Amino acid sequence: MAIESEATRAEPAPAGDVTDELLGESRWPPLVTIVVFMALNIAARLWLPGEAVVRVPWLLPTLEVALLIVLITGNPSGVVERRRLRRVALALVYLLVLAALWATSFLVADLIRGKGVANDASELLASGAIVFLGNNLAFALLYWLVDGGGPAARLRRPRPVDFAFPQHLSPEVAPPGWRPVFFDYLYLGFTNSMAFSPTDVMPLTHRAKLAMVVQSTLSLALFGLVVARAVNAFT
Repeated sequence: MAIESEATRAEPAPAGDVTDELLGESRWPPLVTIVVFMALNIAARLWLPGEAVVRVPWLLPTLEVALLIVLITGNPSGVVERRRLRRVALALVYLLVLAALWATSFLVADLIRGKGVANDASELLASGAIVFLGNNLAFALLYWLVDGGGPAARLRRPRPVDFAFPQHLSPEVAPPGWRPVFFDYLYLGFTNSMAFSPTDVMPLTHRAKLAMVVQSTLSLALFGLVVARAVNAFT
């Protein structure tokens, strides 16, 4: 269930959708995205069991499963429960961001020393792609949960807090009651990682700008080193 318009927000939620209503938007887009990435991550671990970029190979899938369980079973029926759910989800997402930093550091170290997957172009590209996707997903989840206090809090905030989307800056192009949902933050994560700078979404707070700087730096390291090394290995 997407975020409702101002005119229909007061209507009771259909049966089975109460949790989505209290969360602020549908939980299925982030759940499906995490599951897809987790499947790719596990496939890479099985393909390269001895050459995992993260030296604890099942750390990321474990964190992702824990986040899935929290998002699926969490029932934020009250203010206290909602805050607790957000704190647990944020803690897991912070761990995913730290794991992304760790994985990128190890991959760059392998490239510098010429060890591990750095010696095989196909394995290097596969590992680099998994790390790149993991970085984008981790930061997209972070942006989604941090901006304006999270999905539920954004329903009560008519103005942008951490990120200003084009619909905020030009309300005439947005439908009534528009609010950013998870896909908007996933788009933000990918565009920031590939452009190394804001595109059409503007960071407004220091924490938003710091997060985007960290993500851009990780992406620059991956693109600059992994692609260059892979091209050299192919030739």
